[in-house]
Parts: sequence; C-alpha cells; structure tokens
Amino acid sequence: MKVYLEIAGERREIQLERVADGLYRAVLDGEELEVHAEELRPGVVSLLMEGRAYRIVAEETVESEDSAVHVGRDRFTYRMDDPRSLRSRLRANEHGDGPLTLKASMPGRVVRVLAAEGETVAAGQGVLVIEAMKMQNEVKSPKEGVVAKLLVAPGEAVGAGQDLAMIE
Repeated sequence: MKVYLEIAGERREIQLERVADGLYRAVLDGEELEVHAEELRPGVVSLLMEGRAYRIVAEETVESEDSAVHVGRDRFTYRMDDPRSLRSRLRANEHGDGPLTLKASMPGRVVRVLAAEGETVAAGQGVLVIEAMKMQNEVKSPKEGVVAKLLVAPGEAVGAGQDLAMIE
C-alpha cells in the first residue's frame, strides 16, 4: 500500500507492506525501515522502529481538514492521501472557487480568533484556536480566501462538527 502524508507542510511518500503478524516493511521516501506494530486498543498503537519504542495515540476527528496523532508529549497534524481512495482523488478539487465552511474537529472552547471577518487569509493560515482536552488546536484555512463570516466568539463552547467560520 502506498500513501502520501503531509506533515508540517512537507509531503512524504510511505509504502507499507505486512510481512508477518505485527511486522511491517515500510519505505519512507525511499528509505527502508522494519517496523513492529501492535494495536493496544482502538486509536492507540505501540511501534518498535530501529530499536526505539513509540506509543502513538490518534486524535478523534470528525471530517476535519487535518488529523493529528500524539507521540509522547508531541502532537503532529497530518493529512493523508491514498491514491486508491475516491475521497483523496476528489480532495484535489474540493477547495475550488466556492465558499468553504470550517468545522470543529472535536468538542472544545474557542480561546482565540486569529483572523477577523473581511480579512484575507492564505492557505494554511490560522483562523481561530480551540482548546480541547487541555490542548490548543489551531483551525487553519485550507485555501486562500476571505473570512466571510465568523460563526463563533472567544469563550464559546463548540461541539464536534460545528460550523466555525466561512471562507470565500
């Protein structure tokens, strides 16, 4: 299986092949790695890679632009494109000229608004910050545009999937 991950604006190619139960051969940007993986419970994986152990915890998301994983105390947002998936093939065209609604990936509280209504934002620029489970998550614009409408204010509680802002 081949997938593409975008982490911190950097696109990486990963090929993954199951060799045996819990043992995988991974090729990351052309470099081959042997990986032992065990799912401890849904959303939590133990990895042993090149003699180092990692505990990976997936952040639950609801149709968010970026997904995230926690490796120890570090949080990494990523976007995955699987060339075999219809969703990934359609994603290339999903942020065309029309308006786009930013949605909350999880329940939390709005702590800061980074872009005002009428302000022009670049693709990847933060629009607002939501605190959930004592972690602050920046909600970014997936395309260049104008913040047409802010639908929440600082201090407001939001639910998973709730509309936060409109980008045109």
